[in-house]
Amino acid sequence: MKNERQIENEFIKKLIDLKYVYREDIRDKFSLEENFRKHFERLNRVKLSDSEFIRLRDSIINSDVFENAKKLREINTFKRDDDTPLQYTLVNLKNWCKNEFEVVNQLRINTENSNHRYDVILLINGIPVVQIELKTLQITPKKAMEQIVNYKNDPGNGYTNSLLCFIQLFIVSNETNTYYFANNRKEHFSFNADERFLPIYEFADKNNNKITNLYEFANCFLPKCTIGELISKYMVLVVSEQKLLIMRPYQIYAVKAIVDCIEQNRGNGYIWHTTGSGKTLTSFKTSTLLKDNPDIEKCLFVVDRKDLDRQTRIEFNKFQEGCVEENTNTESLVKRLTSDDYKDKVIVTTIQKLGLALDDDSKRNQEKRKKGELTFKERLLKLQDKRMAIIFDECHRSQFGDNHEAIKTFFPKAQLFGFTGTPIFEENSNYKQVDGTIGSYKTTKDVFEKELHSYTITNAIDDGNVLRFHIDYFKPDDTQIAAKADTKISKRKIVEAILSKHDAATYNRRYNAIFATASINEAIEYYDLFKEVQKQYTSTDGNFIPLNIACVFSPPAEGNKDVKQLQEDLVQEKEDNKHEPDKKKEALKQIIDDYKQQYGTNHNINEFDLYYQDIQKRIKDQQYTNVDYPHENKIDIVIVVDMLLTGFDSKYLNTLYVDKNLKQHGLIQAFSRTNRVLNTTKPYGNIIDFRGHEDEVDAAIRLFSGKENSEKVKEIWLVDPAPIMIKKLEKAVDELEQFMNTQGLECKPEAVSNLKGDMARAMFIDRFKQIQRLKTQLDQYTDIKEEQVATIEALLPEDTVRAFRGAYLDIAGRLKDEQEKDSHNMSPEVEQLDFEFVLFASAVIDYDYIMALISQYTQSNVPKKEKMTKKELIDLIASTSNLMDERKDIEEYIEELDRFIKSSEENNGLSEKEVMEGYQKFKSEKSSKKLISISEKYGIESGSLEAFVNGIMERMIFDGEKLIDLLEPLNLSWRERTQKELELMDELVPLLKKMADGREIVGLKAYE
Repeated sequence: MKNERQIENEFIKKLIDLKYVYREDIRDKFSLEENFRKHFERLNRVKLSDSEFIRLRDSIINSDVFENAKKLREINTFKRDDDTPLQYTLVNLKNWCKNEFEVVNQLRINTENSNHRYDVILLINGIPVVQIELKTLQITPKKAMEQIVNYKNDPGNGYTNSLLCFIQLFIVSNETNTYYFANNRKEHFSFNADERFLPIYEFADKNNNKITNLYEFANCFLPKCTIGELISKYMVLVVSEQKLLIMRPYQIYAVKAIVDCIEQNRGNGYIWHTTGSGKTLTSFKTSTLLKDNPDIEKCLFVVDRKDLDRQTRIEFNKFQEGCVEENTNTESLVKRLTSDDYKDKVIVTTIQKLGLALDDDSKRNQEKRKKGELTFKERLLKLQDKRMAIIFDECHRSQFGDNHEAIKTFFPKAQLFGFTGTPIFEENSNYKQVDGTIGSYKTTKDVFEKELHSYTITNAIDDGNVLRFHIDYFKPDDTQIAAKADTKISKRKIVEAILSKHDAATYNRRYNAIFATASINEAIEYYDLFKEVQKQYTSTDGNFIPLNIACVFSPPAEGNKDVKQLQEDLVQEKEDNKHEPDKKKEALKQIIDDYKQQYGTNHNINEFDLYYQDIQKRIKDQQYTNVDYPHENKIDIVIVVDMLLTGFDSKYLNTLYVDKNLKQHGLIQAFSRTNRVLNTTKPYGNIIDFRGHEDEVDAAIRLFSGKENSEKVKEIWLVDPAPIMIKKLEKAVDELEQFMNTQGLECKPEAVSNLKGDMARAMFIDRFKQIQRLKTQLDQYTDIKEEQVATIEALLPEDTVRAFRGAYLDIAGRLKDEQEKDSHNMSPEVEQLDFEFVLFASAVIDYDYIMALISQYTQSNVPKKEKMTKKELIDLIASTSNLMDERKDIEEYIEELDRFIKSSEENNGLSEKEVMEGYQKFKSEKSSKKLISISEKYGIESGSLEAFVNGIMERMIFDGEKLIDLLEPLNLSWRERTQKELELMDELVPLLKKMADGREIVGLKAYE
């Protein structure tokens, strides 16, 4: 097996082959800066004095990654010794290929705190822009990023105080697997309890075949012009979040295909990129690159609904502040179209506004004609002979065909491009309209001529960019009903089924759901049924916690142009509102009134759009934990007819209930609401189908797979059925048992603490984590049968799983501390471990839940069968990772309460409030005792130490000067004080972190 140095030498040879200049002489901070100085002076045709260079260096080195990224891409100004301004760039911005490309290795950056060495760094004009870390061990994507984060968090790193602050990309490889990701500010790199972190990429070719071998990757990704183009054109600086994004390979190929098509004037084309693959970012980057193309007069990005117009503008302006403005009406759209202002070159609009501008017979144009004013169409005549780029989002919807010809005819020199997640082929071009007649779409190829690039749902699932689906084809328990395939399941049975399955489907309400119904009348009926059934359950079952049910459908338009526009893509709702509109309006008013009462809002039917926006926001608010944002403010299920089934995205929506006929692109669009990637507690999108869509699902897979073998594709799209998953669980349990036996131990939770050595502990972590992953997936299967539940329970009883989880978290906590404390000397087995704590975080067992259980435990009047024993309580607390930091304190508090209960003659128990207050008091007293103990140990006055700690907690800032003041009375020598500082902080850091309760104390990292 090769060592890291051998891999490094081979890699540098590859870079030399790619015409990089190998700078073996650059090994430290000084030589790096001297090299940069030469390149800077050459590029900017200037000779700097030593003092000027020092001032320049100090002015450009900055700890803010985002500011540095901007500086790298901009023209900057510097004041010289004689006060004259020097405009300069760090690289050749006009032609990145003409920059100087160099490679250095084993660069050492000596700082006050440590001496860091970096494997391989690529320089452009002497500026470090890409860092490559080479490994011999197996690496996971998360571990690759985590390791870089650890480097960046180390107080001695060079990323904040040297030219390394300009690093744009990190690449991590072990020769076989290669990953890359963008550099970012610390807050975007943090690994929080949900394990949501920045995207990590593997490179792929135009046909979406992965390129993971280091040397093949270098051939495709690291040629000088390629990496220069990648940094200059295909990274996005998200201004609103101060974040750097790098585009995925398929996004880059799509942008290039459109730009090339325009530069070569090769007609129209379409991009088939699956729903959830980031089409907005792709279209934004396309638009911004076209903005700088002098041959293009205007670039229009056209959406088909007002809510998508708003959503797209928000996203575009998130990427680049103020890059597109709202066109409140057709007048403002025409003004921007006829404007010569550079900021009006990229325009986001709805197809309806564009259609109205070109319709001579529209009411507005007729009025203008009567007044003797130029019509919108006449004002736009100046653009007829200009080249335009018009990009359509989800270009196949029903009203697109009505406007397409008008646009094409009026702008003969326009090139039209379509983005779609579900193209229209011959097979799905016909559809049954609500009135029973057959309508037809133009195929995507008919409209846009040729496919420029594809990235199908199969590719996206394969890459892990979207999730697979678990489909529960619901069959009622009643065997007589189930036997009749054509028998409709009663609505009451469906409501009862949803209520029984929802907690499992949504990981105990960590996620939420959409319920798609067939018509407005059915949506209303279901809404009322949920109210009725939940009221009944609440009265008969004291433990039942009702779901928060919302409902949204469009009201009768009644001349309201916003609603009319909204309904153009809501075919069923538009038709439904033609029949008994008053009845539907009254029902919607009542639904909105209920919503106001539930959430304390002030919506009404006349401002329907605000109500609709609020519903979308509350669905997305599911991202916050119940501690941060109580459950009563959230939506568990929203009942819809057509709305939200296309174009709506939320990572925290994981379930779709279906009592509505869906097929082809409509089916894929609706299902795709559930499959956005988050973390391992969301393993797939859940579909619970009450209409028996099995044939339609198979047909949709065949149509949109992008591959010929639909059976193989089906395995990619759909998760394994429960029996196969149970077999996998059996195998995982068997592997754990065999492993424990090879260690001379029984396969019992209590035996885990007897494992010897880090290698054995690491092997246990990997084996039990696989069991927990499978268990988490199976827990969300809504179609699991009673006998299968019994099989799982027999394999691993719940008490045993809980105890194993506690043992896992014990070991994982210790090994994680080892990873963080001593990254240089740790064993390889520990270094590569990924603990995936999120798998062990319970959505149910939170702080409030535990406090309620402790309250029950203290009460003598609660029957023993209805409350937990002390051991059960402690095991439960130990089994969930979201209480890891609190675990020891809660256990000690329970012991203290236990002594109080035993010594008390009259024990009426404690209320939840009293338990919580008592626990906070217990923690405060424990911290005070600890501080007194530390002050005595180090001879520091206890009041001074307490004031020092209180000062840190009030400001959440660690002040090193205050630490010197604290130790001043001890009259120590410099060496003695340094030693005492380190020893004291070694004891204070864990206490301060516990008191901070997850919040960051600025400056404390230096002592961790």
